[in-house]
Amino acid sequence: MIDFSILIDAVYLVAVIFFILGLRAMSSPETARRGIVQAGGAMLAAVVVTFLTPGLAPSNFAWIAAGVFVGGGAGYVWAKKVQMTAMPQMVAVFNGMGGGAAGAIAAIELLSSMSDPASTGLSLAGAVIGSVSIAGSVIAFLKLQGWMRQRPLTFPGQLGVNLAVLALGVAFGVYAAVSQNAFFLGPFFLFTILYGILLALPIGGADMPVVISLFNALTGIAVALDGFALVNGPLGDAGYAMVVAGTLVGAAGSLLTILMARAMNRSLTNVLFSAFGAKEEEGASVQGSLKPIQPDDAAVMMAYAGSVIIAPGYGMAVAQAQGKVKELADLLEQRGVDVRFAIHPVAGRMPGHMNVLLAEAGVNYDKLFDRDEINGQFPQTDVVLVIGANDVVNPAAHRAGSPLQGMPILDVDQAKDVLVIKRGQGKGFAGIENDLFYKENCHMIYGDARDVVTKLVAALKRSSS
Repeated sequence: MIDFSILIDAVYLVAVIFFILGLRAMSSPETARRGIVQAGGAMLAAVVVTFLTPGLAPSNFAWIAAGVFVGGGAGYVWAKKVQMTAMPQMVAVFNGMGGGAAGAIAAIELLSSMSDPASTGLSLAGAVIGSVSIAGSVIAFLKLQGWMRQRPLTFPGQLGVNLAVLALGVAFGVYAAVSQNAFFLGPFFLFTILYGILLALPIGGADMPVVISLFNALTGIAVALDGFALVNGPLGDAGYAMVVAGTLVGAAGSLLTILMARAMNRSLTNVLFSAFGAKEEEGASVQGSLKPIQPDDAAVMMAYAGSVIIAPGYGMAVAQAQGKVKELADLLEQRGVDVRFAIHPVAGRMPGHMNVLLAEAGVNYDKLFDRDEINGQFPQTDVVLVIGANDVVNPAAHRAGSPLQGMPILDVDQAKDVLVIKRGQGKGFAGIENDLFYKENCHMIYGDARDVVTKLVAALKRSSS
């Protein structure tokens, strides 16, 4: 009989190497596609080689194959059809499925090996984290999809209630392990899932990208813990692969969470527990008035500018205006205007949202500048065109007492003239009036981003003919 253990170990080792290479490639928009292909191929190889595990029963083989084809098929179809604006929701769902899978593996381990204290402890930890991840990810999906209120949901004594629910869940899990009574695993999972729901409810839409990244990190940690629990069992080789893959995901997700929180100049505890955006700002007096401008006049302003910086936001993504924005930039450059793009780290609903959209439209990477690179150039810029961005360009971040105080923003207000494309006069996710809109050098162009940019393009073409 052929011993496939050496082959399995070799494939897992190669898969781990490609996980690392793929993750590194994903750090840059230029190489992200290659990184995704590398990591995806490595995962496929790891899944396929699992079928060669010695002693795998035919019934288990059939279940695994069915799961691969059903899950893989559904994922492929969904990923092909999903709109870019709905990508954060898809990430939340897929991440939640990962957390749920980790919780399910932990449950099986608890049911089969509660006599082993070390394995039981690891499985309990993986089950807690996995349950919190899937429950919180579901709430994140519902909020981003608009199927429930996006603003934070709070109630008196919320933090105390949340901690009590978590403590009850952990207590039931520990008692189930000590007494070796599987009955108490039911309330254990019930309370830990409930805690995940309660943890996500007071988090608003503005903070949801950070939270999705956090739940992604938690899923990775849960997978790694499950891997440790599996190492001494019949699937020990798979356990090692899970430890490495889970650790990589957990580390990358944790780093991304920290970086995103820093981009908003807020701590992770503030994101999780402050219910940011639950109440709109009150008592703040904004000086000035809103000054509408027609697209034709705005086009003339940009056509005769020496430099234009475009600052895109979620409004551009919703309107799917990136193609027209690229056309606008090309027309301006044909007239000798220096055109660049200013990308805030948390513009949109997930990291890199604007970069991906603009790359999809064919905008060169060397024209995309992050906040730190471009902020010092606004004072020398003739016109800034803000497309559907709000909180990330709000000078209220420099105002004492504002909920946004201290948040690093794009200092677009320092340009000579600012044009803002916006659907209406509503406030951003944070529920705070935007001081930029009332400044003397700012003019508002109301309407759908795609429609407005189309009019700007038409006006530029007429002026060139």
